[in-house]
Amino acid sequence: MKRSYTFIITKGVDGYYIASVPELPGVMTQAKTIAEIFPRVKEAIEAYLEAVRQENQSILDEVEFIGVNQIEVEMG
Repeated sequence: MKRSYTFIITKGVDGYYIASVPELPGVMTQAKTIAEIFPRVKEAIEAYLEAVRQENQSILDEVEFIGVNQIEVEMG
């Protein structure tokens, strides 16, 4: 069975790209390039799912990615 997961990429102050998966709490990884982030996030997801399977835990199917938004705020 296959399932798709959404991930968000940000760029840290150190120049590394950081990927996080909203549907899977704590699943994050980083890489020096965008091209490197894709296999790393897949590996992080697979490791998470394997750990959940080994511990016989259920994954919360109720967690659903809705979207990304921006909001503007005044600074000083």
